Amino acid sequence: MKKYVIAIIFLLGMIACKSNAKISSDSSAQNQIKYPSDVIPFMEKWKILLGDGTYKDSLVNYQKEDFFYVENDGKTDWVVYKTPNSGITSRTSSNTRTELGEKKHWIPEVGGKLTGTLKVQHVSTTGHADISSSYAVVVGQIHSGEGHENEPLKIYYKKFPGHTKGSVFWNYEINTLGDNSGRWDFSTAVWGYDFSVVGTDATTEPEEPKDGIELGEEFTYEVNVYKGMMYLTFTSENHPTVKFAKNLLKSDFSTKADIPQQVIKRYATKRIVSEERPNAYAGEINYFKQGAYNQANGKSTKSEIYNGDISKQYQNGSYAEVWFKGATVGESTNPNQ
Repeated sequence: MKKYVIAIIFLLGMIACKSNAKISSDSSAQNQIKYPSDVIPFMEKWKILLGDGTYKDSLVNYQKEDFFYVENDGKTDWVVYKTPNSGITSRTSSNTRTELGEKKHWIPEVGGKLTGTLKVQHVSTTGHADISSSYAVVVGQIHSGEGHENEPLKIYYKKFPGHTKGSVFWNYEINTLGDNSGRWDFSTAVWGYDFSVVGTDATTEPEEPKDGIELGEEFTYEVNVYKGMMYLTFTSENHPTVKFAKNLLKSDFSTKADIPQQVIKRYATKRIVSEERPNAYAGEINYFKQGAYNQANGKSTKSEIYNGDISKQYQNGSYAEVWFKGATVGESTNPNQ
């Protein structure tokens, strides 16, 4: 009898050990989850809006499948920002985004600095080739938080479906004098084309850019707003480093004669184009944004949206996906030091 009791106690002990081992294993698996904040540890400085309308202002140890998560390419962990052509977006835009918004606000006179090392994995494969926003995603921004709430900087990647190489360019949106009906963007190419290069019609693409960047090809940008000047630096292993400087306190476009031909050609046949206020964005609250701000939608670019069904959009190429492996945000630095 004593032997049976000992055997039973032994078996119960084994069961308990296995149970504890399973709990320990499950707990270990949970502890092994890698969050975006583990890869780029600045997430406490941001809030986020996802392509399905989810808003979060606490991003440490946060992820959401199919929108904001970590992926490993076999060598490196990356933070993935993914968003469909059609979903739920902000009150001021018809374009969806999975995009960080900086919690701290600043004026250009004080400034700030944003960097990002990324690769664009996918842009919408549907849309009209003669519309500037088709097949494009914005991967970094400066956004105004007052006045017209325009954008002194948008950094784009765009690739036509029939091309291997895409373009990186940046747009400056004027801080419109008077009402905002005459606002416009001036676009500057980094590698490849600027925003104004489009197809001759909805189905005819322009020639492929010879110096463009492919999907999956890494590049880095630095945005440094120092004492009212915006300094931009773009680097990529297989491309020349390109730098720009733009005054955010004094307009280059304060008279009708200053409006570039690029803008007149793109906008003036459709509507009025206004001057910018002489002091541009001086004294106006701004903040950084970073991630995937999808420019393709069913309205302006005529992209496929599958009645807003996100899973169908993902299955059929109607989405944008951007991976970041590094990024920083903080105080501006003297560009001459």
